[in-house]
Amino acid sequence: MTIGEKIRNLREDNDLTQTTLGKALNMTQRKLSYIENDKYEPSIEDIKAICMYFNVSADYLLGLPKTLKYEE
Repeated sequence: MTIGEKIRNLREDNDLTQTTLGKALNMTQRKLSYIENDKYEPSIEDIKAICMYFNVSADYLLGLPKTLKYEE
């Protein structure tokens, strides 16, 4: 699942429109639509705002595993 799909699912699970969420995140509906459709990559600030709004980790949005292993 892409980051855009995860954001769309979070928004829809919370019965929010793109306009409502966009206003809460201080971004336009159009930008949010582009992010959800993977046409625009969210900035670090966008990711932080989304994580704080929905109370999810950036690891979840970015699709990182729960434990990271460093390999040389």
